[in-house]
Amino acid sequence: MTPPNILMVEDDPPIRTLTARALQEHGYIVRTAGTAPQMWDALRAAPADLLLLDIMLPGTSGIDICREVRRTSDVPIIFLSAKGTETDRIVGLELGADDYLAKPFGVRELVARVRAVLRRHAIERPVADRERGLIRFDDWTADLPRRQLTSPDGAAVELTGAEFDLLVSLCDNAQRVIARERLIELSRTRLGDSSDRSIDVLISRLRRKLSNPGKPAPIVTVRGIGYMLNVPVERL
Repeated sequence: MTPPNILMVEDDPPIRTLTARALQEHGYIVRTAGTAPQMWDALRAAPADLLLLDIMLPGTSGIDICREVRRTSDVPIIFLSAKGTETDRIVGLELGADDYLAKPFGVRELVARVRAVLRRHAIERPVADRERGLIRFDDWTADLPRRQLTSPDGAAVELTGAEFDLLVSLCDNAQRVIARERLIELSRTRLGDSSDRSIDVLISRLRRKLSNPGKPAPIVTVRGIGYMLNVPVERL
């Protein structure tokens, strides 16, 4: 089996060299780029199984790169950044990144994050029905290919990438309680800090968007365990 191919985009040469060498010592194929144009050239030359993406790059930022990549690809992305606040992590994850690692980081933690993201991605890819068709629940409709949500009155409801992934995960497990940790994994918003409350923030935002006057969102909190979508789901 061919080892996973990682493309690391980092403008700091020492960090780029040391990190690439460490990943190679753990069996990964690693290519590097220092700028957005170099990254696009590398992707045109050969696809990557995972992107390690520094946020603060010269010219086009990692945030802009992630947004552009997500228009056409679901390749796993791990953000690397000197900014490690909860707000920074939430922004990165809402753009569609799979994980966020604050600098400075240790090699063992980086390798563990890479393995976890690649493992989750390998599990999720065969589930093709997550990527096609329609989901209907409580008169709401989610269009999976277009990643669009339509309200009961026919209005389009704007969701971030993380909110849409979270909604699909809830629908996939409708009327079953999902533990917070499992929901974080399923919705691809896993964070390294166990005290981070980003999943609760996303649930709150999703509830607000799924609420109508006189009718609250069909998401219930099971105290001490997690969350549940408490209505039936129909797949079309």
